[in-house]
Amino acid sequence: MALVIEPLGKQHARASFNCGEPELDEWFRKRASQDERRNFARVFVAVDDSLGIVGFYSLGAFTLSLENLPEEIARKLPRCEAIPAALIGRLARDEKVRGRGLGELLLADAVRRILGASQTLAVFAIVVDAKDERAVKFYEAYGFQAFPLTPRRLFLLASTAAAALAKL
Repeated sequence: MALVIEPLGKQHARASFNCGEPELDEWFRKRASQDERRNFARVFVAVDDSLGIVGFYSLGAFTLSLENLPEEIARKLPRCEAIPAALIGRLARDEKVRGRGLGELLLADAVRRILGASQTLAVFAIVVDAKDERAVKFYEAYGFQAFPLTPRRLFLLASTAAAALAKL
């Protein structure tokens, strides 16, 4: 599979994308470009030479509040209203590439982009919203941990992500 991950553009045909989650498919086909234009999200697509778009993810700015974080982390932070974070809003791979590790590649690319941006814009944590328990397990396998009050919203400290990437 010859794969390139690049920003979503007008040249990308999205109609045949199918990840098996109707809500994600519909957002990607009909609203991803709108969210781009409105500066709600940046969307990146994984494009295969022969298969077309085989995956995507979206990134956005996010803030956390101290009361949402686990106590052992919150007590070490300054008392402020908003803690800077980045959101991986949506991440999906097409059914036709299931089991080929594309989800991991998309996640790694998203984390690298976020860490690159964190050189210019402060990012304390990377946040994801898991659609279901299977997605929770996927993110937990890469070190994300659930917020105490919202178990399907998970986070990874940017410092932890940077340390893991430095070891590669």
